[in-house]
Amino acid sequence: MQNRIFAAFVAALALGTAPNAMAQAAAAPAQSTPGGIVAPGIAYANAQAVVGASAAYKTAMAQLPTTYKAQIDAANTRRNQIAAQLKPLYDKFEADQKAPKPDTNALRTQAAQIQQIEQSGEREMQQLAEPLNIAQQYIIEQISDKLTAATQAAMTKRKITLVLDSQSVLKADAVYNLNQDILNELNALIPSAQLVPPAGWMPRAQREAAAQQAAAQAAAAPAAPAPAGKQPEGR
Repeated sequence: MQNRIFAAFVAALALGTAPNAMAQAAAAPAQSTPGGIVAPGIAYANAQAVVGASAAYKTAMAQLPTTYKAQIDAANTRRNQIAAQLKPLYDKFEADQKAPKPDTNALRTQAAQIQQIEQSGEREMQQLAEPLNIAQQYIIEQISDKLTAATQAAMTKRKITLVLDSQSVLKADAVYNLNQDILNELNALIPSAQLVPPAGWMPRAQREAAAQQAAAQAAAAPAAPAPAGKQPEGR
């Protein structure tokens, strides 16, 4: 089983250094051009980097290994068990492949068995990782919900009327970088985040998809028949 992403995530959590591209410092500013002309009211920012550099995110990521220790330990234990189960099968498969006259049918059977265990283990590891994944999405959503207000506050203070996504900016002087300004406002708005989501919580994308599905089902449902009018009485 090759679940490298989750394995790395769990291992890093155990060390207290959860990996995430957003955990990098807010995008490094470009070098200023001496004597360059500065156009007022324009800036660029990297929203993802700002969220990842926020105090709330960093603190939450440092606390996850303690809060979810039981899940992390269970995942590590189960992953080691699956690896131990697969190792003799791998060894036998490789040895049988190197035989002077390998049995093709037997090799196919062995490969199918290995694949079945790998796929089953992959599904099991995904289930074990779900609480951690949901917790991380809950943390990010809490911080992201404050990002618009933080950006607006930074724009007001810097008298900015247009903010560009740094990913679409080919090159710009550091004077246009609004990351640190937004980060300062974000840290003030949400100094910390909750680690454990409420029961039944779903990420925004899933909530919106569920709402759309419910609306579609409601629209497709047949209308209730109108009550029959009173029949005229006979003479």
